[in-house]
Amino acid sequence: MIPVRAYSRLLYRYLRTQRRRVALLVAALLGSIALDLINPQLIRAFLDGITGDAPQSRLLTIAAWFMGLALFQQICTVSAAYFAEQVGWTATNQMREDLTRHVLDLDMGFHKRHTPGELIERVDGDVTSLGNFFSSFTIKVLGNAVLILGVLVLLWTENVWVGFGMTSFVAIALWGMIRIQASSVPIWKQVRARAGELYGFLGEQLEGTEDIRANGGVPYMVRRFTGIMRAWLPERVRGFVRFGALWSTSIGAYVIGTSMVFWLGSIFFGNGTITIGSVYLIFYYTEMIRHPMEEIRSQMEDFQKAAAGISRVESMFGIESAIDKEGAVHLPDGPLSVDFKAVRFAYDSAEDPDDHTDIVIDDVTFGIAPGRVLGVLGRSGSGKTTMARLLTRLYDPQDGEVLIGGVRTADAVITELRGRVGMVTQDVQLFQASIRDNLTFFDQEIDDDRLMEVLDHLGLRDWVEALPDGLDTSLQAGGGGLSAGQAQLLAFTRIFLRDPGLVVLDEASSRLDPATEALIERAVDRLLAGRTAVIIAHRLGTVTRADDILILEDGQVVEFGRRVELASDPESRLAQLLRTGMEEVLA
Repeated sequence: MIPVRAYSRLLYRYLRTQRRRVALLVAALLGSIALDLINPQLIRAFLDGITGDAPQSRLLTIAAWFMGLALFQQICTVSAAYFAEQVGWTATNQMREDLTRHVLDLDMGFHKRHTPGELIERVDGDVTSLGNFFSSFTIKVLGNAVLILGVLVLLWTENVWVGFGMTSFVAIALWGMIRIQASSVPIWKQVRARAGELYGFLGEQLEGTEDIRANGGVPYMVRRFTGIMRAWLPERVRGFVRFGALWSTSIGAYVIGTSMVFWLGSIFFGNGTITIGSVYLIFYYTEMIRHPMEEIRSQMEDFQKAAAGISRVESMFGIESAIDKEGAVHLPDGPLSVDFKAVRFAYDSAEDPDDHTDIVIDDVTFGIAPGRVLGVLGRSGSGKTTMARLLTRLYDPQDGEVLIGGVRTADAVITELRGRVGMVTQDVQLFQASIRDNLTFFDQEIDDDRLMEVLDHLGLRDWVEALPDGLDTSLQAGGGGLSAGQAQLLAFTRIFLRDPGLVVLDEASSRLDPATEALIERAVDRLLAGRTAVIIAHRLGTVTRADDILILEDGQVVEFGRRVELASDPESRLAQLLRTGMEEVLA
């Protein structure tokens, strides 16, 4: 079972900002419950009035009160449903936003261990299961408990034996439902986990549809899909078996209660202990008990799913980022220096997040002054891209220090650091949106004049204006319709809008058409002007732009120095690369 504090913590966190709506919801529910208890009394008075020759005016007054209260009860019921939906919708949307922010703030090691589809299911699927929990679960369960308690009290006042019998069977029925609910939570938690696995699988496959189809992998993917579904089915069946058990308990309680009422009613009415109106009242109250029992059963069914969702949401909120984000030191203005001091880094193991034995960067030490351009060379897997990730603080090193502008990345205000350090990767992320939204990351505060000014400065204005709809040109998902070079041009504009002091370029290795290549070269020149730059180089043309050269091999620095001096030294690694052809040596 999940501790009660987990429920109360979530309720308090997401309902405290809706105090007014919750108060109106409580008032509407309590009003409906009170009228539920009063209306049968009017019916009894009416029946006893008829059998007792009451005056017609009295009967009409009772009927008028009954119709008026029935109308008011419907108003309370509709109001309660309205406020419940408002509360539930607002609370779950706020939780989705909080979970999304939390997930985005987690370190990259976490994101490498979890697929996008799985995280979508955690953020949306688990939260959706909590909609009823926030909107009315606690209030309805407590409200129906109050209604049952009120009915039992009134039954005790009518007849002790009827009150005792109904109290006994209600207690037994509720105890059975609670026991069934407790045993169902682990099952539904597993069902939610299996759903996350399924959506994670689907996300991966849909993203790789082109490669899967081109390489004849569809049958194998379908086989994996079938395996996941086969594992999911028996778990869902076990969950619905618990639903059936709850339903059977509720029906059994109703059958026993109704039989008891008819049996006791016939006895007490036969010996003149109660009137026909009292018999009807007892029967009506028994029916009233059935309805809140059904409601509680329905809430228990939802709660089986909600409890599993609460557990998974709580566990997600409990995951802490491996990156401490409490830094408070501000970076200096202008170009930023870069220093690595005995930096050692290893990625987390897929099986064990604490396993850092696979070292990618080992004892790397170097420094570049503000405004200089560093070219980083090395074979694939030598640690070049990892170095870029450390500069943008997507990861923290296990040992050593990374300093930007003389400030340890761990001490810097992380939002400011990521604003002052701009990175363009080989795989530029573009969204299914307009060019404008892709350039601004959907920031509505950046106007078109500012965009066109930046594009003009980078020499890209004519290129953007030549697109079918200019800034309003829509891109397909993943940047479909643009070449790799064109995607990089958009990425350069993004970086320039932020005016960073350090630019990190993981240059694309694909060959570009001459026109696009010329645009990129011009944009890079203007982007790097007056800024420090770290360029992961794949082509000789890029190396000639660098002031300093750093060559990595197996995660260690094998050469570092001024490019001109290294190029003129025939014994240097750089000179060897220039002689033999860098593309072939670093392949």
